[in-house]
Amino acid sequence: MKKLDRDFYNRDSIIVAKELLGKVLVHEIEGQRISARIIETEAYMGVVDKAAHSYNGRRTKRVEVMYGDPGISYIFMIYGLHCCFNVVVNEKEIPQAILVRAVEPLEGKEWMAQKRFGKAYELLTKSQRRGLTNGPGKLCSALSIDRNYNGADLCGSVVFIEDGESEDFNIVTTKRIGIDYAEEAKDFPWRFYIEGNEYVSVK
Repeated sequence: MKKLDRDFYNRDSIIVAKELLGKVLVHEIEGQRISARIIETEAYMGVVDKAAHSYNGRRTKRVEVMYGDPGISYIFMIYGLHCCFNVVVNEKEIPQAILVRAVEPLEGKEWMAQKRFGKAYELLTKSQRRGLTNGPGKLCSALSIDRNYNGADLCGSVVFIEDGESEDFNIVTTKRIGIDYAEEAKDFPWRFYIEGNEYVSVK
C-alpha cells in the first residue's frame, strides 16, 4: 500500500482527522511489521482550541514539535504512564495535531498480545482481544510506540501511515473525550470514528 506523503498531512486538522480513518498505522521494529487500521481520531485545532496543548500560542519544549513540518509524530504521556500518538498536520508554525484514539489490529497480533497481556494471541479472551488497541494508551503499548518516537518523520520508514483498502464506511461525529477543562471547546464535534467497529474506545 502507498505511504501517505507530506501533502496529505499539510491540511486542516479536521479534514485530515476524517481522512485518516481507514488508513493503516505501521511500525517496523526488530524485523517485524506491526500494523493496525485507524478507526478513531480526534482533531485539535491549535492556538484557537482550548483543548489543544498549543492553545493561545503556548510554545514549550514539550509542544515544540507541533510547530514543525506536517507529517511528524507528536507523542505525549498521560498520568505519567501512557503514551498517546498524535499526527502533526497543517503548515509549519500552525500547531495543529490529530490524536489517534483507537486502531484495529492487522499484522503482528502476537506481538501486540505479548506487549499488552504477556501471552499468546490465541489465549486472549474476547474482551482482551478488543482491549488490545481500543484506546490511545493501549494502541501505543501494543504497537511499541513510546516517547522515543516523538518527532519521528511519518514519511520515513520506521513509523508511518499507509493508504488502507478501498471500502465504504460511515463516519460518526461526536465531541472529544476527557477534555472537560476546555470550557466551550469540550463540546466541539471534532472526534470521528468508523461506525460499528468493535475497537472504538467509547461509543
